[in-house]
Amino acid sequence: MPARDRLSAAFVNSAPVGKHCDGQGLWLVKRPDHKGKCAQWMLRITIHGRRREMGLGGFPQVSLAQARELAKEWRGVARAGKDPVKERERQAREAARADQTLRTVALEAFEARKAELKGDGKAGRWFSPLELHVLPKLGGVPVTELDQRDIRDTLAPLWHTKADTARKAMNRLNIVLKHGAALGLDVDLQATEKAKALLGKSRHEAKNIPAMPWAEVPTFYATLTEQTPTHLAMRLLILTGVRSNPLRHLRLDQLDGDVWTIPGEAMKGRKGATSDFRVPLSREALAVIELARPFEREGYLFANVRKGVLSDMTLSQHMKRAGQEARPHGFRSSLRDWLAEATNTPHEVAETILGHTTDSAVVRAYRRTDFLEQRRVLAERWADHVTGGAGQVVKMVGAV
Repeated sequence: MPARDRLSAAFVNSAPVGKHCDGQGLWLVKRPDHKGKCAQWMLRITIHGRRREMGLGGFPQVSLAQARELAKEWRGVARAGKDPVKERERQAREAARADQTLRTVALEAFEARKAELKGDGKAGRWFSPLELHVLPKLGGVPVTELDQRDIRDTLAPLWHTKADTARKAMNRLNIVLKHGAALGLDVDLQATEKAKALLGKSRHEAKNIPAMPWAEVPTFYATLTEQTPTHLAMRLLILTGVRSNPLRHLRLDQLDGDVWTIPGEAMKGRKGATSDFRVPLSREALAVIELARPFEREGYLFANVRKGVLSDMTLSQHMKRAGQEARPHGFRSSLRDWLAEATNTPHEVAETILGHTTDSAVVRAYRRTDFLEQRRVLAERWADHVTGGAGQVVKMVGAV
């Protein structure tokens, strides 16, 4: 029989850096980066002709006696013909399935919905209202025991001060409860509605993002004279009327002549529309893109100097430093107001410029056009205005 119980508690307590064998495959591993008494227990087992290594925990959290008991247990699993590593993983999965806490069910619901969440799923923004405001208090509560009073007490601090955040958290909770019901758990599907009744009507008044009057846009645009990613991104944002996210993530392979095609999954606010979105580029917009090309990295036109792409905060901070109350997203309102007040653009064309969907799914199914040619004319007129043109009323010839 192989030697066993080679180590003593005193030696383990002051073991030098290195690997120390206790016998029968149990090792104490202490690396140079392990400060003080910190070390790791490791069990080496040969199963089905190959050697496996599995951690048994750290010392001093796991004592020498406990490590020996764990090693004995897993050696028994190996003698029964099972891979200890895989067996432990199987046990962990079973324990997770038995875990009915709100946190576990919420994470399952998030994973199940990722495919339909577009960028929000990838970035985790869908989950953040729960992660930040609900799970710290209720994460350990079994989802079957969650009731309206728990939800009310948790969201009450936000209900009248951060209404949009509270609304998102409530909606996410409702989805999690439905997911729990789909798993066969006995949850109260009315808990969120009951909680809303207990909380009452929110006193918070939503404020629109500050926007610059369209007549003042040319003056601001004229200040964007530097050939930097920030100035160029701001110029293209104004010229195209797109949201910040697809603008900052613009890739060169999305450009084809004077058309920029934004992938459908990158578009927000187009419920019921999954196709890509084409943006006509004015001559001014094309000139801005050419100026930005030297800053391209890994295919992204507006790359960050360190990693990734230009941040949304960078654009907002630029406007703040310039003494502007308006914010980058507000230029979409500037463009929409210009369309309404300085042109006779039909409603559906104006809304399409902003990437909004109009009418019912049935109407959209029969109306296949995205008004690209009409939008191309308007893009040039808007560019003329932004760069100091007259901004005269635009006659939409042949508009439907």
